[in-house]
Amino acid sequence: MEFMANKGKEVAIQVDGVTYLRHAIRTHFVGIGEDYIKLVERYALPLYQQGDILCISEKIIALCQRRVVFRDDLKVGRLARFLSRFASHSSAGIGVDSPYKMQFAIEYCGKSKVIWAALLAGIGKLLRKKGVFYRIVGQEVSGLDGFYDKEFPIYGKFGIRIPAHPSQVCDEIQKKVGIPCMIVDANDLGVEILGIPAPLPSPITSLLP
Repeated sequence: MEFMANKGKEVAIQVDGVTYLRHAIRTHFVGIGEDYIKLVERYALPLYQQGDILCISEKIIALCQRRVVFRDDLKVGRLARFLSRFASHSSAGIGVDSPYKMQFAIEYCGKSKVIWAALLAGIGKLLRKKGVFYRIVGQEVSGLDGFYDKEFPIYGKFGIRIPAHPSQVCDEIQKKVGIPCMIVDANDLGVEILGIPAPLPSPITSLLP
């Protein structure tokens, strides 16, 4: 088969001296509530060969799990608008500089925790320390995507949360489809592995820190 990488990426990469070949799997535009087992069977299973590892974007799994927050359901308050003005902007995606994401943080974590995180983040800026706010409010806030219609207009209507029980999802996919997989959050700043199967297949073990 002919390997294909996403735009700006290379097919072959090296990790600790080992060369891996990556293939970007093209799917239809996945919507809210689809079945991730059927998606893997339709798009990945025909290509799978022994030793392969399937990496699935956390957005796909979250959409299938209906882990979305609709923009119209968020009533953005004065606190969210005020705090978002002081948040840093990231080229990797939406941040709490969006009043909608800041409002989600307030509703999920509570006002006191968000205000405390914002104060410490301000001190962190003076000390040139990044990411203080997100370390305090946690992964549910830092991992929220969406509310951004530049690439896909529909994504302006809702935010996409991190998937629930990602490692259990990997276990389910391996049990039902027979493909070892990881659920990853990847952007221009880095790659975070959110879910892995148990027990770990040796190819995945070699990629973990």
